[in-house]
Formats: sequence, C-alpha cells, structure tokens
Amino acid sequence: MSNIPADLKYAKSHEWLKVAADGTALVGISDYAQSSLGDITFVQLPKVGAVLKAGESFGVVESVKAASDVYAPAAGTVLEVNKALDANPEKVNQAPYTDAWMLKLKLADPADANALLSAADYGNLTS
Repeated sequence: MSNIPADLKYAKSHEWLKVAADGTALVGISDYAQSSLGDITFVQLPKVGAVLKAGESFGVVESVKAASDVYAPAAGTVLEVNKALDANPEKVNQAPYTDAWMLKLKLADPADANALLSAADYGNLTS
C-alpha cells in the first residue's frame, strides 16, 4: 500500500499539492506514482517564472521503465524548482513527499486546491 499523507491534496494524475498559509504550494509526485515508475533516472522541471494552468504538463520524470509527463495540480506561477533533483533524481523514489518536492508555486487561486482529491479519495483511486 502506498504512503498517502493526509495533509496533502492529490490530482488524479498522481501529483500532490501542499498549500501554505501564504498562498504558495509545493508540488511533487505521489509515492504511488514513483513506485509505479520504478527507479527514477532524470527529472526535467520548468523555468522559474513559468505560468502553469491546472492540468498542464510542466515537466518529465524518466525512469528505467518509462518517461512520464508531470502535470500541474493547480494553476500558478513557478517561484522555485528543486535543483537537488538534477544531481539526485533518485530522491523522488526515496522521499517523494519531503526532499523530492518539484516546484514551489504561487497559486493563482488557493481555493483551487479544494477541487483536488483528499488523501482518502486518492487512496480509493489507487487501491
């Protein structure tokens, strides 16, 4: 069974969103997604300043099995990318919810997070 932290929101495409009180959010891929992909070998992320629409592809995660697009779970502007993933893409396998966050977004509308799945709903989707 996958690890599904209750304090996050989830997209059906297997990304997570952790909203902060200041209207920013961290984005990454779920434990289920990294487990399905296998050993991650490369992560491609957007440039800081990129404006993303909800559901829009913002990058690629490559593994020994496949290359998969990664989608924005909510609309916003990229404030920061996790540069540590350039040299250590395997962090996505080791710590998908902590060290391997991918983006920090300034959300266009923090209420958009309400449209995402709860941990319980995401668990039902992936079980």
